[in-house]
Amino acid sequence: MLEIVVKTEKWERHVRVSAEELAGLVRRIGDEGDRFLVVQRIPDLPDVFAQVWHTTGGDYTLEHRDGAATRHFQVMAAGPEAVIAALTGWAREEGGWGAGLDWSPLDMGPAREVPPLDLDEEDRELLEQRVREVLAGGYAARAELTEIAEEYLVSEGRRPVSREQAGALVDRMWLERVAEQSSWDGETDPERLTRAFEALRGVGITARENFACCRTCGESEIGGESEPDARGFVYFHTQCTDSAAAGQGLMLLYGGFDGAPETTTAIGHEVVAALETAGLPTEWDRTPGRAITITPLDWRRRLVG
Repeated sequence: MLEIVVKTEKWERHVRVSAEELAGLVRRIGDEGDRFLVVQRIPDLPDVFAQVWHTTGGDYTLEHRDGAATRHFQVMAAGPEAVIAALTGWAREEGGWGAGLDWSPLDMGPAREVPPLDLDEEDRELLEQRVREVLAGGYAARAELTEIAEEYLVSEGRRPVSREQAGALVDRMWLERVAEQSSWDGETDPERLTRAFEALRGVGITARENFACCRTCGESEIGGESEPDARGFVYFHTQCTDSAAAGQGLMLLYGGFDGAPETTTAIGHEVVAALETAGLPTEWDRTPGRAITITPLDWRRRLVG
């Protein structure tokens, strides 16, 4: 699989696609409402991306940015094959991936200077702490983090952080986290959790990570996430994620879609078995509806973006 995220005009988000899937997405675009792809690496890096635009009957416009607006390049291609080859090479970080294409630099205009944050020490610490907490959770993209940073200190009549200032802060802290996670070796506990959830989905249990804001919303919304043949569900919400990132273990909520206690208990046993197979320790008293807790848990979730 390619270590990329592909976003489409149709609001699709494809994470870690194969080369064949990437090629299929390139060949698909062209119709109204489905004319472009934006491709980022995993983990996402500021000002590093590739994108392609195509309207049926016309050429393909391929662009990539290499770390700054002053390093933004464009090329036109008559057909999809050259675009597929270039994007696949870019995704794999192959040397010379863009060779043979007549790239032209694009003038994106002068970079806008971002004024420094005008915050007292307490507010700055509160803001950075909140961004650090969400970063540690590992699910938010840079755009979501930027919105959080912009809104976090807002009070009536006071917006002390602009969107540009929030973006600059998030990019700095994001890159610090990327550097930190580069030293992590092997499979982490959150990756073991994802593996267990994938196994559960394969046997008819709807499994969602970081789903909804709280238990009330999760219970009301999980049914809408279920596959037609799903027997039950398991999920954890964003408050659970915050607790896990703070070192307090992870609470999992589960149940059967038929509402029967026997089904809920059976789903609980399947969840525990999948977690233990993935190498995660659990605590559960086998009471229907009583949360399953993964503890101890070393929450190091690698950023995607």
